Parts: sequence; C-alpha cells; structure tokens
Amino acid sequence: MLPSELERFVSEDLGEWDDSSSLVPEIEVKAVIIAKEDCIISGLAEAQEIFAYFGLTAQPLYDDGEFVPAASEVLFVRGSARGILQSERLVLNFMARMSGISTLARECVLSADGRARIAATRKTTPGFRVFEKKAVFLGGGDTHRFNLSDTVLIKDNHIKILGLEECLSRAKERASFTKKIEVEVESQDDMIKAAKGGADIIMFDNMAPEKIARAVELLREKGLNNNVLLEASGGITLDNIPQYAASGVDVISLGALTRNAKWIDLSLEIDARIEQK
Repeated sequence: MLPSELERFVSEDLGEWDDSSSLVPEIEVKAVIIAKEDCIISGLAEAQEIFAYFGLTAQPLYDDGEFVPAASEVLFVRGSARGILQSERLVLNFMARMSGISTLARECVLSADGRARIAATRKTTPGFRVFEKKAVFLGGGDTHRFNLSDTVLIKDNHIKILGLEECLSRAKERASFTKKIEVEVESQDDMIKAAKGGADIIMFDNMAPEKIARAVELLREKGLNNNVLLEASGGITLDNIPQYAASGVDVISLGALTRNAKWIDLSLEIDARIEQK
C-alpha cells in the first residue's frame, strides 16, 4: 500500500496518545496469528507492511489466496511488545475483512463451476476498495472496473436522460479506442439495440436467469453474439449462481462479494518473551 495510506490507517487506529500499549514494558516478544475457521487467507502482504511500519519482523506461513483449515497458525511476528499490541487490531482488521471476501469469492467461483466468470462491483467501502478488490482476485474472482474511468458503463439513468442510441453514439465518439463500452439492459429490445449499436459488453440487470437464457438465445438466432460479452448482475447470491451460470452469460457480477462477506475469525496470541531490553 502507499505510505500515505498506511500512515492514515495507523493514525486512525492509534489516535493521539495510546495509554494501553504503554502499560507494558519495552521488551521483545513473539506472537502468532491463528485462523479460527476454514478460510481462504488474504491480507498477509498488508499485515507484513503494517508490522514492518512498527519495526516488527513478520513471517507468513501461507501464501495469500491459499486455503487454511481452522485452528491453523498463519503468521508469526516478533519484536517490540508495544509495537505488536499497537499493530494487532489494524492487522487483524485487514486480514479478517480481506479473508472473508476471498472466502466468499472462492465459494462463488466454485458454484459457477467454470461456466461463467465471477466478478465484483463498485459496491465497496470508501477508502478500502483496492484491498477489497484484491481480496476478490485472491479468491479467484474478477475485479471488474475499479472506477468510472476504467470502462464506459451506460446505465439506466444515462438512458433515461439521453436514450440508448444517443448514449452509444456519444460513447463511441468520445471514449478512447482502448476502452470497452458496456450497456445495462432490462429488456430484449434494449439488448438488440445495444448489440447492433456496437456495445462491447451487455449487462442484464435484475433479470431472472430464465429470461436471460431466452435473451441469449435470441442474440444467437440473430447472429449478434459473436463480438459481445454478456454479463448478469443484480439480485445474484451464492445460492442462485448455478442458475445464472447456466443462462449463457460470460460474467456474473455481484455486490454480495463485498457487501455480504463475513469477517473471518482470527486472533493474535503472544507466544513467549524473547529477551529484556
């Protein structure tokens, strides 16, 4: 992470004066982080950066993106007792949040069974998006766009203001040739217009999988499916991913990857004193 990001996170967590950590003597200790439940571990790289900021030495026992069984030790850290106590919560927050997202992303990927790519959305925590998107990637998912600059996405409100044809015309005129143009559709008519208008990606928004399957078949019948990616989004959960994956889309994007991911239960335990300074 950027030094400015790290300092912002540390400043937020420490505040102006940390009385609790100063209670302990300035001695060296070692500690271990334990995963209390099965998970796809992530945030280890960020944990190392945070520990290093406090002058501590960290040794991960797994790689980011690996499956970790419950009760596993995932990282050792050694150094100043005060430094470990000061960095503990920030490290655990990063790892618990990111591991939760990675774990849910892996479950969704397995549920799709290789029939469609699982992707995130921009429904992320302000200031923490890059880490949540990274966690999706570590779980086997696709990050989708990080910001509005990555892709031209024509949504329902754009269409209400300008109309679909005008939106597409302006997008093709103004956007760089390196950018893909995606259109959110809610009907077969808009789907046909988007495909004929040169959209690179068509997103079926809040449509049932059966309706999407009929729309995909219609695109094939009209020979409009060769140069367009198809994405399903809206109302998608871990439970209904198999139905959407069978509808013929290439991508399934769901805000649940970040919105519904639970934090993984992790703890940091002081292991033993090393030496008195």
